[in-house]
Amino acid sequence: MPLEFVFLNMELDDQYFMKQALVEAEKAAFADEVPVGAVVVVGQRIIARAHNLTERLHDVTAHAEMQAITAAANYLNGKYLVGCTLYVTLEPCVMCAGALAWSQLDRVVFGAGDSKRGFQQATLNLHPKTSLSGGVMAAEAKLLLDAFFAKKRK
Repeated sequence: MPLEFVFLNMELDDQYFMKQALVEAEKAAFADEVPVGAVVVVGQRIIARAHNLTERLHDVTAHAEMQAITAAANYLNGKYLVGCTLYVTLEPCVMCAGALAWSQLDRVVFGAGDSKRGFQQATLNLHPKTSLSGGVMAAEAKLLLDAFFAKKRK
């Protein structure tokens, strides 16, 4: 019996991995952290999972992206993430964009845009070899964020 191979298109892959980042965002919300989650993928394999830990660690730099970069670098035993894709539920801030640029990721995929604190509003660029995709499962990511902040305002 011949083997069958199933090839997923980029959109389906992006949705699958963004769903994994959304699981991380839900963990953050459960811990009363701003619900942002991230995963780092290389060769269709998740090598790092993270969510915001700023409250737990009392560290303003403990964003999901920063945690994911560190975990992936530790996994790869190197500081550069060439060949990797970061999926994050919210457009990275300026701080995270700087770290993403230094890490030399192949690709960054984000869910919801952030018109107030996102790096694009500051007209910053990632590493020249890093491609950027936004809006993947943006409605789901925005729903988590909106619910979290509505609860905080009560």
